[in-house]
Amino acid sequence: MKDSHKYIKQFPSDLKALDQILSWFDQLSQPYIPRKVCLQCQLALAEGFTNAVRHAHKDLSGDLSVDIEVTIAPQCLELRIWDWGPPFDLEGRIRQLERRVDRESPGGRGLLILQKISDRLSYTRTDDNRNCLLVAKSY
Repeated sequence: MKDSHKYIKQFPSDLKALDQILSWFDQLSQPYIPRKVCLQCQLALAEGFTNAVRHAHKDLSGDLSVDIEVTIAPQCLELRIWDWGPPFDLEGRIRQLERRVDRESPGGRGLLILQKISDRLSYTRTDDNRNCLLVAKSY
């Protein structure tokens, strides 16, 4: 992306790091990004990081990290969250969730929220055996 700024930071795979992540993200905000987009991306970041810790890293070593990249361009914000867990079919899982959403359940809707927030959403396996969740939001 032309005229974009990329910020990358590594965080421990621990839910206690979420406040630190959100604080870091807030510092990256630019005046031209609509407030609604910032809030939606903040929610997406929280959902993505939480899913990486709770699901992808669930049965793995406690000293793993989650890498987060934020790319800010004049018309778009992209979040990338890398985890070390086993890959899964994001689109298939979303289709499955759409068929059986339990509105009374306190959890289980994070992927649907990510889908609703984003203009582009993907989860791909990288060459270094990590997974990359991409959430892109235009403004």
